[in-house]
Amino acid sequence: MTVTWEDLGWERVAAGVGRCRLPVWDCTAGLVVGGGAALMIDAGSSLGEGARLRTRARELAGHRVTHLALTHPHFDHVLGAGAFAGAEVFGAVGVDAVLTRGREELRADAVAHGLDARRAEEAVDALAPVRHQVCGEWTLDLGGGRQVLLANVGPGHTGHDLAVLVPGDPEVVFCGDLVEESGEPQAGPDAVPSHWPAALDRLLDLGGEDALYVPGHGAVVDAAFVRAQRDALAARFGVSH
Repeated sequence: MTVTWEDLGWERVAAGVGRCRLPVWDCTAGLVVGGGAALMIDAGSSLGEGARLRTRARELAGHRVTHLALTHPHFDHVLGAGAFAGAEVFGAVGVDAVLTRGREELRADAVAHGLDARRAEEAVDALAPVRHQVCGEWTLDLGGGRQVLLANVGPGHTGHDLAVLVPGDPEVVFCGDLVEESGEPQAGPDAVPSHWPAALDRLLDLGGEDALYVPGHGAVVDAAFVRAQRDALAARFGVSH
């Protein structure tokens, strides 16, 4: 019996491409399946959540997760990364320094948002280095004719925002928290508001008008939604077009 994305509580976005909305913080994790390789996009908020994602991904792909892309260095997206032992980890240039030097801040932020202190500490301790740091664009070959483009489109939501473009029909863009659908985009102390609208322009350039855009929180959206959010952020932060 073939296991479908929906059987495992995932949403199929395109052929070989899906995502799930994780509980509590409604954070998105994505999966791109290639021939003998698989890319996970973000890792959840704890080692337990990461392990559940890893197991589900293996069931869907038929093989283990070989690559992990972290869209930005916030706890709900990265603290499950330690569950993906052996995966090649990618992030925007500079993100490894943030995760290495800012481990106490990461742990404290997770606990402040309600993650159990022990789970937060073990997840931070298990973080592996981001060995592949993307300065501009990086093409991953996942085999079976599947290539994925990692693009450093920030700063914006943070100083280290990575987007993932999956070519196809439709094209799919994983946006991280540069785009949020289930609430207003959150601008924390590490946001760079003056550059955020430009980061959304780069997302739109990547995907184009017909792409599906997968936000860090909320439902899949279209280019018109991203453009409207770009204009709202520009007005909110006083950034000229």
